[in-house]
Amino acid sequence: MAHKHDFLWILGFLLVHGSLARPPDENDYYHQEIVSRDHYYSYPDPEEIQTPLEPEGVEEVAPEPIEEVIHQSQDTREENYPLPKKEISKPKKITKKVEKSHLQKPAKNSSKKTEKNKKASEKFVYGMNEEKIVQDVRESCPPLGLETLKVTDFQLHASTVKRYGLGAHRGRLNIQAGVNENDLYDGAWCAGRNDLQQWLEIDARRLTKFTGVITQGRNSLWLSDWVTSFRVLVSNDSHSWVVAKNGTGDVLFPGNSEKEIPVLNEFLEPLVGRYIRINPRSWYEDGSICMRVEILGCPLPDPNNYYYRRNELTTSDNLDFRHHNYKEMRQLMKVVNEMCPNITRVYNIGRSHEGLKLYAMEMSDNPGEHEVGEPEFRYMAGAHGNEVLGRELLLLLMQFLCQEYKAGNKRILRLIHNTRLHFLPSANPDGYEKAVELGSELGGWSLGRWTSDGIDINNNFPDLNTLLWESEDRPRNLRRVPNNHIPVPDWYQYQNATVAVETRAVITWMEKIPFVLGGNLQGGELVVSYPFDMVRSPWKTQEYTGTPDDHVFRWLAYSYSSTHRHMTDSSRRPCHSEDFNKEEGTVNGASWHTVAGSINDFSYLHTNCFEISIYLDCDKYPHENELAEQWENNRESLIVFMEQVHRGIKGIVKDMYGRGIGNAVISVEGINHDIRTASDGDYWRLLNPGEYAVTARAEGFTPSTKNCAVGYEMGATRCDFVLTKSNLARIKEIMERMGKQPMSLSLQRRKVRFRPGRHV
Repeated sequence: MAHKHDFLWILGFLLVHGSLARPPDENDYYHQEIVSRDHYYSYPDPEEIQTPLEPEGVEEVAPEPIEEVIHQSQDTREENYPLPKKEISKPKKITKKVEKSHLQKPAKNSSKKTEKNKKASEKFVYGMNEEKIVQDVRESCPPLGLETLKVTDFQLHASTVKRYGLGAHRGRLNIQAGVNENDLYDGAWCAGRNDLQQWLEIDARRLTKFTGVITQGRNSLWLSDWVTSFRVLVSNDSHSWVVAKNGTGDVLFPGNSEKEIPVLNEFLEPLVGRYIRINPRSWYEDGSICMRVEILGCPLPDPNNYYYRRNELTTSDNLDFRHHNYKEMRQLMKVVNEMCPNITRVYNIGRSHEGLKLYAMEMSDNPGEHEVGEPEFRYMAGAHGNEVLGRELLLLLMQFLCQEYKAGNKRILRLIHNTRLHFLPSANPDGYEKAVELGSELGGWSLGRWTSDGIDINNNFPDLNTLLWESEDRPRNLRRVPNNHIPVPDWYQYQNATVAVETRAVITWMEKIPFVLGGNLQGGELVVSYPFDMVRSPWKTQEYTGTPDDHVFRWLAYSYSSTHRHMTDSSRRPCHSEDFNKEEGTVNGASWHTVAGSINDFSYLHTNCFEISIYLDCDKYPHENELAEQWENNRESLIVFMEQVHRGIKGIVKDMYGRGIGNAVISVEGINHDIRTASDGDYWRLLNPGEYAVTARAEGFTPSTKNCAVGYEMGATRCDFVLTKSNLARIKEIMERMGKQPMSLSLQRRKVRFRPGRHV
C-alpha cells in the first residue's frame, strides 16, 4: 500500500504542476458524481472561469486577445469558409507542404498516431528535476461517442439552455433537427443567453486523456447559429476547473465559420481529466451560442470503474477490423476468393462515373451459375458514398462466411449450399473517395453522399408506383398495368435522362439475376425501412402505404431488427428526431418520408425481389475502433435476414414433357402481387406461415391451382406445377404443322355477318 500512496502523490504533483488536472480520488467516480457535483445547469464560479461577469444590458463583444494564443484549426476547407479576422487573432502561417499533409490526413479512420511537422519544446519541472521534452508526435484518440450515442444524455450538461429541444443532450456532432424546429428534437445545444459564462460539459465517467475537439453549428433550415471561438477546460470533480494553456496564455481555439462543416482542433498536449467543458468566447454576430461537438479521448486504465467495464464489448472473430479504400477493398475480396476458391467468385456489374469498377462477390457451392431450385439473395451497400458502415460490414461478412465454411460451421454450410449469395459492398465508390479524403468526423453529414455527377442513387430508379396506381384508378375498359414486372418507362432509357451510370448498372444486375430477397445497407439512423417508400396520396408527405405483401415485409424487417443488439431496445434514445421503438425498430418508408423512385419500390414492382433498407447506426462513418462492436451488433441480424429467403413456397413450373416454363405467372389468392418463374421454370414466393391457394399460368397453357401450406419451421414448402397446353394452343400447333394459320373466331363471325345476300 505504501507504493500505491507514493505513486498517487507523485501523480497528483505532476498533474497540478505539469498538466491540467488533479489526480482522481480513490472513491468510485459515479458515486462521487452523485454526492459532490453541482446541479446540471449551475453556473461556474467567475473565478473558475477567469472572466469577469458583464453587466446586464451591455452588448456582447468579442474578448480581447490578451495572453490568448490561437491554436491552429484542422478545418481543411478554410479556403471556402475563411475565419473572421476581427473575432480571433490570426493563426500562424502554414506552409503549403503542411497544408497538403492536413488535406491528406484522415479524421478518424485510423487508430495510428498522427504525424505532425511542428515540434513543441516547452520545459516542464518535475519536482527538483528538470527535463526537456520534445513532442515529435501529437497524440490522437478516437471519439468518445457523442455521435454514436455511446455517450449518454446523462453525461452531457450545460450552463443554460434555450429550451429542452435545444438542451445539452442535443449537442452531438451531426445530429439532425426535426421537421418542426420548435419541437423536442432540434439541431444543437443552444445556450439560454449569449454571454461569456456559457458552457457545454461532457462527463467521460472515468479519467480520460483528451486530445481534441470537433465542433459544428446548429442544424437548421431557417437560422444561422454557430460559435466562432472557444476555450477548453478540464476537471476531475466538476468543481475545480483548469483552462487549457499554451505557455502563459489561455488557448483560444477557432470555431466554425458556418453551421455544417465540422472543424477539428487537436491539442498540442493531451488534457487529462474526467470532465471537459467547451466555453464559447465569440459567436456569429447575427446568431446565438449553439454547438454540436465530438470529443476525442482515450480512457485511462481504471480497474475500479465498474461502469466502464460493464459496457465493454469484445469479439472473438479474427477479421480485418479497419476501413478499406477502393484498392484495399478489391484486394480483400481477392484474398477471400483465394481462401475459399470453391465457393466464391468476384465479378463486376459495371463502372462508376469516374470509371471505377463496381465489384461484387458471389458465395455459393457452385459459383458462377444459377442452380434450379436455389434462391438468389443480395446485399448492397454504399449507395450513399459517405455511409461506409455497410461497406465494411459486407467485407467482414465475406471473411466470416469463408472462415466459418472452412471450419465446418453447419449453419453456414447449409446457407451456402442452399443459397446463392451476392454482396455489392460499394455501389458508389466515387462518393466514398470524396468522403474518405476528410474522414468520418470532418466529412460532415453529406460529403460523398452523391455520385460524382451529383445524383442520389438510392432515389434514382424509375417511378413505377405512379404508373401502377394511375392504372388501378382508371376505368375497367382501359388497358391496365400489371401488378408485377412493370416495364421501365421509355423516357428513362433516353441518353439525356438524369440517371447515374451506377443506377443503370444496378438495374441491369437486378434484371439479369432472379433475386428473391435483398437488403440495402445504409446509415445515419438505426431502423429497418420497408416499402412502399412513396405515398399514394399525392398531397401528403407522410402516410402509411403498404404493399400487397405488407405482412411479409413487416416480418422481414422485424427479423433483422429483433436480432440486432440495439434496434428493439426500448430504453435507447432516438438518433435524431424519430423514435422507432413503437414499431420495434421498423418503419414503413412512406410513413417516415415519401420518396419517389426508391430501390425498394422499384425492386418490388419490376422484379421478383423483396427489398428493404437497413439503417445500421446513427453514425454514418464510424471510427475504426467502433467496427468490432458494430460487427457484433449486426452479425446475427445479417445472417438471420439471409436465411429468410427460404421462407414461403418454392417449386418448378413444367410442361407435360418435363421442360421448365420460363416467365410463368405465380398468383396467390388474396394478394394482388404476382411473381414470375426464372428461365428454367423455378420460382420462390416469400410468404408468412399459413395456407394459400396458388395458381400458375403461362401463355398457351391451361392454368393450374393448388393449395400450398407454409409452416413455421425454416425452409420453403415445395409446390410444383405441371401445365398442359390449352385447346387454342393445340389447334395452333396442328395448323402450323400443316402450314396454315388458324382463323380468328371474331374475324370469321364478321365475314358471316356481312356475307352478300344475307338479310338481317
